[in-house]
Amino acid sequence: MSADKHLQSWQERFEMAEAMQPLLGKLYRNQGVEVMVYGKPLLNASTIEIIKSHRLVRRHVGEKLRLRESFPFVEALSKLAVKHCRVDIGKLAINYWRNNKDASGIEAYMAQELAPAINHGDDTPARDVVLYGFGRIGRLLARLLIERTGKSNKMRLRAIVLRGGKKGDLEKRASLLRRDSVHGPFNGSVEVDEENNAIIANGTYIQIIYANSPDEVDYTKYDINNALIVDNTGIWKDEAGLGLHLKSPGASKVLLTAPAKGAIKNVVYGVNENDILDEDMIVSAASCTTNAITPVLKAVNDKYGIENGHVETIHSYTNDQNLIDNYHSADRRGRSAPLNMVITETGAAKAVAKALPVLAGKLTGNAIRVPTPNVSMAIISVNLNAETNRDELNEYLKDVALQSGLQNQIDFTESTEIVSSDLVGSRYAGVVDSQATIAEGKRAILYVWYDNEFGYSCQVVGVMQKMLGLTTLSLPNV
Repeated sequence: MSADKHLQSWQERFEMAEAMQPLLGKLYRNQGVEVMVYGKPLLNASTIEIIKSHRLVRRHVGEKLRLRESFPFVEALSKLAVKHCRVDIGKLAINYWRNNKDASGIEAYMAQELAPAINHGDDTPARDVVLYGFGRIGRLLARLLIERTGKSNKMRLRAIVLRGGKKGDLEKRASLLRRDSVHGPFNGSVEVDEENNAIIANGTYIQIIYANSPDEVDYTKYDINNALIVDNTGIWKDEAGLGLHLKSPGASKVLLTAPAKGAIKNVVYGVNENDILDEDMIVSAASCTTNAITPVLKAVNDKYGIENGHVETIHSYTNDQNLIDNYHSADRRGRSAPLNMVITETGAAKAVAKALPVLAGKLTGNAIRVPTPNVSMAIISVNLNAETNRDELNEYLKDVALQSGLQNQIDFTESTEIVSSDLVGSRYAGVVDSQATIAEGKRAILYVWYDNEFGYSCQVVGVMQKMLGLTTLSLPNV
């Protein structure tokens, strides 16, 4: 292909992606339809992101999906009265073109495949969500909730509860939402309503409430009712402490974004979210590390069985550590986080058993905090009940990442060049680095990357939806 043809091909793809954007936006905003390409969401996607999502289809099916092949499916979808569902146009397009040679039957095909979603009613009322705390996880959860703004959105971010309230606090909080040193600028506009003590982000009105204890707030004063309170502070971790939230008028359930103590259920979305019952008032979304390793451990145990093992976490430093040497109640954590590797403990290995009881007592764990601001790695060393080898294990995990019920939790890379910063913004709980896999006989070592902030926040959103009884029809059924 000549240089001119390469440029022409790129221009055609770019223009096709641009043409898709308004259709994708209207489908979500007006009909509640989320469009995907082999699991990759196109909600608010840029033209480049749409193009890249199509290139990744080769990983799934071994062949390209061109934008000119998928665009007719988006057009057909926009003409159907499909409502309140997720539609994977990548899967629909590949299935169609494998069995058909022309585009004449696309509209009939789409109408047939998406019949369950035609005029699909969703009577589930929108639910109020309150973020209690606005640190690293709180701000990313805000971004994830705000990006879903629309008539069909069933989780409405209504308020953020903070300690303090000093002069200038509101503008500083808004500024931290606008700009993030790790995750980049906010995708949209953020305004401050000083008079009413609120932040307006992409049209979402967020009340800012100041309180020093979970039971100090009357949410009904702000017309917030039956709300899910997402506690991002990490201060209260047991039933007594988290139960204080339920004393506040307008609060109905509590989700902790950290490992819980006692009998509170620790939930890893994709693994044991079905353990959540309607009567569960307090639930934990476990830790970022537990979310990263549990889906991979489940996949490995399902096929090979795990006799025992050890998980070593190479974890980015957190706000819990000091910038320079200073007093800290925990061992070693007082030493400068940007200047040292710091050995510390992690309860993630033991916490796996709460989500995956079959592994109870089989895992040990430790952690090393390292001088990076985000993205961590878990090194999983396990003794198996059945023999395998590197190629077989990698092929199995690749299939799990692409085709199984864990495909939204586990990603898989074959890159020989990938490093931690490449995973910033990953929406997966964990990413298997196949090039680092070691396996022989009944022994295996897996290296799993994870964005301990954004990937974890995506998992938290899944638990929020489950707690609120929000389910979405996903099509096609393949």
